[in-house]
Amino acid sequence: MKLDSPTYQQFFADIKDRIRNAQYLALKKVNKELISLYWDIGRSIKEKQEAEGWGKSVVEKLSMDLQKEFPGIRGFSQANLWRMRSFYMTYHQAENLALMVREIGWSHNVLIMEKCADMLECEFYIRMTRKYSWTKNVLKHQIEGNAYAHAMTSQNNFDTQLPEKYKQQAVLAMKDEYHFGFLELTEKHSEHELEQAILQNIRRFLTEMGGDFSFIANQYRLVVEQQEYFIDLLLFHRRLQSLVAIELKVGDFSPEYAGKMQFYLSVLNDTQKLEHENPAIGIIVCKTKSRTVVEYALKESNQPMGVASYSMHSQLPKHWEKLLPTPEQISKNLKWIENEFNV
Repeated sequence: MKLDSPTYQQFFADIKDRIRNAQYLALKKVNKELISLYWDIGRSIKEKQEAEGWGKSVVEKLSMDLQKEFPGIRGFSQANLWRMRSFYMTYHQAENLALMVREIGWSHNVLIMEKCADMLECEFYIRMTRKYSWTKNVLKHQIEGNAYAHAMTSQNNFDTQLPEKYKQQAVLAMKDEYHFGFLELTEKHSEHELEQAILQNIRRFLTEMGGDFSFIANQYRLVVEQQEYFIDLLLFHRRLQSLVAIELKVGDFSPEYAGKMQFYLSVLNDTQKLEHENPAIGIIVCKTKSRTVVEYALKESNQPMGVASYSMHSQLPKHWEKLLPTPEQISKNLKWIENEFNV
């Protein structure tokens, strides 16, 4: 047998995949047991404090004794024991979340518990972490970037223009506002200056876009009947398996931008999209937008697209608070994450 033959290489690849899968399952099981342990410790602390009238000193005493008994095991500091108690208190009445929190790491749980304002926001990040296997740093970036608010307020027509099987992931891939402070542009700048600044900071731009985007080209050339047309930025979204056309506008959104994007997407689908890829998606990024005008413009479009704004600062606008859906609507939105992606 030739050890470099395609048959052996496939055999080796199969064994390698099985080993990695076994390692993943083992780590997942260990993590689940650890989270269950922390849950039980947190519950026990609370119950004993209530039954025995113990105060805060019991946590200090328990921490010292546990660290003395298990000197090689981390995680039993006073601060962490208090986190265990808070962990139990936060989720013990939320039956669905009490099960889900065991599927993500402890450091992820702590970050979500300490940074999120309410249970709906916690649920969003727990589900996203489970689905996409976010690292702690990625999760932190998503929270700091207000991914929850972006997902709940973004304006697009994906619900009517994309196949059921992946329209909700497209919603999650788009933000309502992008923060371009890293470009270091003044408030007054041209579209050319904006595009060039993005090209010079392409890695940070792709991170701000969401992490699953790959850069293809700027001023991407399309030819129709010997006429040339240029898309500001053409990206590719790995999870969606879709070309993503980006148009940059330094002023207010205008309905005619949607018509132009519709044309670009039609041409991309007919001339550039590969057989295995999904339909192209468009994102129009404007300095400002009227939400009502955007709604009317997208209502008449028959191509999947969204409209976002951008800013040169990183603070969440105060007016977003009143744009967030009701708790009932948010719960419904979170359900499609579970139903569509089985998470």
